[in-house]
Amino acid sequence: MALTVAAVAACGATPEVEATSGGAAPVADATAPTTHITWGTCPTPAEGAGRDPRLTCGTLKVPLDHENPGGETIEVAVSRLPAAKPQHRRGVLLLNPGGPALPGLDTPGDVAPTLPRSVLAAYDLIGFDPRGVGHSTPQSCGLDDPSLAGLFPYPAADGSIGANVDHARADAERCATNAGDRLRHFTTANTARDMDRIRAALGEEKISYWGRSYGTYLGAVYLSLFPERADRVVLEGNVDPTKVWAAAKDNWGKAMAERFPDAARVAAARNATLGLGGTVDEVTTTYLALADRLDRTPATVPGTSLALTGSVLRTVTYSLLLHDESLPTLTQFWKAAAGLADGTLGEADGRVLQQVFAAPPPTPGVPADNQATMFLALTCGDARWSDDVDEYARRTAEDRAAWPLSAGMPANIWACAFWPEPIEEPVRVTGTGPRNTLILQNRRDNATPWEDGLGLHRVLGRRAAFVGADAGGHSVYGQGSTCVDEATVTFLTTGRLPGTVVRCTDVTPR
Repeated sequence: MALTVAAVAACGATPEVEATSGGAAPVADATAPTTHITWGTCPTPAEGAGRDPRLTCGTLKVPLDHENPGGETIEVAVSRLPAAKPQHRRGVLLLNPGGPALPGLDTPGDVAPTLPRSVLAAYDLIGFDPRGVGHSTPQSCGLDDPSLAGLFPYPAADGSIGANVDHARADAERCATNAGDRLRHFTTANTARDMDRIRAALGEEKISYWGRSYGTYLGAVYLSLFPERADRVVLEGNVDPTKVWAAAKDNWGKAMAERFPDAARVAAARNATLGLGGTVDEVTTTYLALADRLDRTPATVPGTSLALTGSVLRTVTYSLLLHDESLPTLTQFWKAAAGLADGTLGEADGRVLQQVFAAPPPTPGVPADNQATMFLALTCGDARWSDDVDEYARRTAEDRAAWPLSAGMPANIWACAFWPEPIEEPVRVTGTGPRNTLILQNRRDNATPWEDGLGLHRVLGRRAAFVGADAGGHSVYGQGSTCVDEATVTFLTTGRLPGTVVRCTDVTPR
């Protein structure tokens, strides 16, 4: 599997946000007016991308501004993989893969092979590209660097953030110029309202939902805006809804420090071939020294114009830490990066770099910077951010000292500091409503930390059961824990939730 810098999956933002006690409202009755979805051929995928042949697609018109339902409309692209046994069908299971701003049309086909027959018989699997994303009226700021990696603000080698301030301001200005004021309507709250339009168009009184990563926040918002329209809800790899989005950075440094040893142990076990150190501490020391060296003296990746900097090294590391199956590739990447820095890059190590930095093929009809644009639209448009540059500099220095592996990035400044005011207050997620939610969380998740899963559980209270796995990485279901998988399947097929908190220690990595 080729994992690229451009495909980094980020699940939160950083710096500082004003707390709010209010909340957005459902706005309008999403059941009217609406139409059914006409199912047909799905949009052309990226070259080489697979697709489940059973998948059909259609579009739904929704208001750009849900407070003005008679005004401008946009399209939301929706997909469906029908239940395997219509006579046993319970309803629909709406899926969101996260991001923020990952497309979801192919998610039903991606998820289906991981689910047992009992779940596939009970639900139509429904995917969708969220508003502004993919084939749902895609938005573009015309960003110079279309990758999410370009948005991760690592400070300079000396810890200064002057260049980050300039970059953040330029990104915000470009979005204002090229995407315009209408981009402010591409928010999580409006995406949740679109979901209720999808529900109505499908002819369902309620929808079940499975959201991963950012999708957990989207699901929590839907639960709060439409508490009686959610059937069974699974939230996996969780965002704390009280920290959206700037304060989501608070646990990133700690989460990286807790996850990194999983990869360091893999490297230490292969010290004879990798030469990175024979213990976790030795590998960590080698990695930090390499990052510092590349900060000061970047190395050009052969066959590309890409400079391998300390920031790029850290960004790739963050990405490959998301899944256990990527850890061997990550350790090989560290060896290759060290060889590149030393001028001793071998042929095999060169192939590793080519694998990691292979650009994904473009998706026809979707701007190259679409995910980066919508990442900014959501993280900057859902809630207010501080514009105090000096405060960002102070907090970055503190974070850099406390958590060397993340080098101050989580506390640094983003384009959101220069973003227009949000169109509404963040949705106030609460524990009001039926007990119908299963929270799945890994103990060592570097993208959505353990503490954030606990934070979501505190907010939802009795509405939710919490299943925590003693595991690393971002995916929880299907990662080798019978405890996790049985709790999930039992809930989806019977509606029975486990006790309030369950700890799963039977994880056997695949």
